[in-house]
Amino acid sequence: MPRFGSLKYIKGNLGERIFKKFAIYLRAILLTGVIVAILFPFRGWLNPTTVALIFLIPVLICTTWWGLIPGIISSILTFLLYNFLFLTPYYTFTVHDSQDVVALGIFLVTAVLISQLVGWSKKNLEIAISREKELSRLYELSLSLTGVNNPKEVAEIIVTNGTEAIPNCAVEVTIFLDQQTLLVKNSNIAFESDLEIISNKVFALETARGKVGELHLQKRYFPLSQPEIRLMQAFTAQGALALERAVLAQVENNTKVLIESDRMKTALLSSVSHELRTPLAAIKAFVTSLLSDQVSWDSIERSDLLSSIDEETDHLNLLVGNLLDISRIESGDMNPNKKWNLLSEIVEAAIKRTHYTLNNFTIKVDIPDDQPLIPVDYMQLEQVFTNLFSNSAKYSPKGSIIRVWAEKNDKNELLVELHNQSPHVEQEHIDRIFTKFYRVTDSDKVSGTGLGLSICKGIIEAHGGRIWAENLSEGFVFKFTIPLHAKDMAPPIITPEIV
Repeated sequence: MPRFGSLKYIKGNLGERIFKKFAIYLRAILLTGVIVAILFPFRGWLNPTTVALIFLIPVLICTTWWGLIPGIISSILTFLLYNFLFLTPYYTFTVHDSQDVVALGIFLVTAVLISQLVGWSKKNLEIAISREKELSRLYELSLSLTGVNNPKEVAEIIVTNGTEAIPNCAVEVTIFLDQQTLLVKNSNIAFESDLEIISNKVFALETARGKVGELHLQKRYFPLSQPEIRLMQAFTAQGALALERAVLAQVENNTKVLIESDRMKTALLSSVSHELRTPLAAIKAFVTSLLSDQVSWDSIERSDLLSSIDEETDHLNLLVGNLLDISRIESGDMNPNKKWNLLSEIVEAAIKRTHYTLNNFTIKVDIPDDQPLIPVDYMQLEQVFTNLFSNSAKYSPKGSIIRVWAEKNDKNELLVELHNQSPHVEQEHIDRIFTKFYRVTDSDKVSGTGLGLSICKGIIEAHGGRIWAENLSEGFVFKFTIPLHAKDMAPPIITPEIV
């Protein structure tokens, strides 16, 4: 129910509408009067038939410009003035000549018919223009909804097009999702404003699955017209189809994600089961040999077996660490605990960690003594070097050189390069080697899970850097950058050594 304040507003609005109607009728009367005033001085020289034909002009003008009712008013007024001023005896409505009676009758019928026909033509033209606008609005809505598969975006498009199609209205779209209700409304007009609402209507968004939402429309100043109601019904029908498509697209995407997840799990289990079985079998064999009473082991042989167990345990620890790291990267929990560290110390720790793997290689570290401190997670960056060393050892010939080089670039970053002498990699593979489970060579020749480089990528990107690989004239190189500044971390204070 409207409040008391709205009654005053509605009365004022109604008075304005009546005044506009009265002004149109007054224009029709004035136009007819002007034509009569122009013809009156010449009534002695003009034939009554000619006058009757001229009097049809204001009828046509009034009907064409202002509608059917002004045209009928003009028809009746010209009929009376034609009889009163242009047919003898003048200034009376009495007609003595029977031909004049017939002429008056024909004039009245003709004037009314013309006003009716012109009025109907104008009304049909207005209907055609209105339908054309409706089709144009529906076409624009259909174009806007094309390819949109997000329910919120669908609701926003419906609200935007609804407010553009119907002036002075507030549109609110509610979508019923599986677990929640999504509400979108335009900000041009608030539903609880002081200006009064004349029309209040709810349109349902229904599909074959049932009601998926509703459109709540409130309009001011004038009630909703039938064309506007029809247009909003078409809007809700189009919106409901778009919502149905969006829901089906989400179901399809979820299905694809589940299929891909299942495929990844299968690949992971297949790879991990093979990789874990090898060090476990070796550890089991070495321990069984050491526990056997049938063989007497001297100290050298026992030390070799224990070293092999230690090496296989490190390999097993690396595999398990990679699995934990990839799970954290996938879940978005790879949050580095950044502190100021020296790169040379991290590289040295990674070399010690993989000393068995790097026994048959020459390691060269070329890092300046005046290197800046870098804000990184020590353990995570050590994991990066461990994986890169392990990858280099797998593909490089034994006895070759693995070199680590670092330098500050002009972007306030530390550029790190790890060179090895492995064979060249085709460009199509270089672009994909940091993808999970991607292997360049046949798995029968080189063992691995295909997770090491993808873990390096996740860690470096979590630090705000980037990692890539390139072919060299003699070998291969991994490159990555680390920003030398970190948010909310003050630059380190370096205390000079006292000699």
